[in-house]
Amino acid sequence: MQENISIVTPIRETPDYEAVIGLSVYSGDNLTWVKQAIESLFTQSNLKYIFCIVIDGPVKSEVNSYLVSLVNEDARLNIFRGQYNVGLSRSMNFLVDWALENAPSAKYFFRMDADDISLENRLEKQISFLNANPSISVLGSGLTEINEDGEKVGQRKLPLKHHEIMRFLPKRCSINHPTVAIRFDVFRKGFRYRGDLKNTQDYFFWADLAAAGFKFANLPDKLLQFRRVNDFYKRRGYSKSLNEFKARFYTMKVLNRYSIGNVVYACSVLILRLMPAKLVKLAYKLDRYLLNKRVKHE
Repeated sequence: MQENISIVTPIRETPDYEAVIGLSVYSGDNLTWVKQAIESLFTQSNLKYIFCIVIDGPVKSEVNSYLVSLVNEDARLNIFRGQYNVGLSRSMNFLVDWALENAPSAKYFFRMDADDISLENRLEKQISFLNANPSISVLGSGLTEINEDGEKVGQRKLPLKHHEIMRFLPKRCSINHPTVAIRFDVFRKGFRYRGDLKNTQDYFFWADLAAAGFKFANLPDKLLQFRRVNDFYKRRGYSKSLNEFKARFYTMKVLNRYSIGNVVYACSVLILRLMPAKLVKLAYKLDRYLLNKRVKHE
């Protein structure tokens, strides 16, 4: 575990919970959205989980006050504080290591971001599927895209079965990271997010897991509301665009999926990402439209 991160909540016993939910809060996070994200987890229909929040470095005073007020709110809640920002990968790796040591009965690790909203039956549906399908190690779901006011502005429909996800993976990250549930057996075998990455860590992680033989699936249900704010397209800057480009070629390499189509797609997306935000927005909508057309849900 990183010495930079320490626990804020009292040390508690961990009964036989099924799942651990991991969430990080950052300096730019909005208090209203953080509240909505956390409340959506407190009201889950499946209650057999531990909820872990990493305060990843200094945050806004009102966000900090709210999180501190939750310390005695629920015995399932564990809050950790980092002295400085280490990023999502290292925060999640910290929570995974903590859970393996302190919650050994947990079978599933759930991800979520601090500005998204989980539907109340999210955990129940994903856990039911994983319990019924022991061969699946990574399970995502569909999502609804919402704006700053919580209004629906789009949706994501992804391939459902492992072979379909693998077919799309060299071109697109075909698992929605904030919707994902991962078996702890994956982590017990030594796999972790790449700690040196500040973004696109999920894409590289899926490629590594796929190359190692782990099986993936998506539920068709839209179990999460994903916050797509006005600067969404502006935030996809050079660093993220370059990492996505590298992730696509890395995926082609480890899965032996080099093709003219995959290479041309990767280069085209990189060029588009570096164009003005209006063009990026148009390309994003077109890509989403074509994906929804290509993905068939029975």
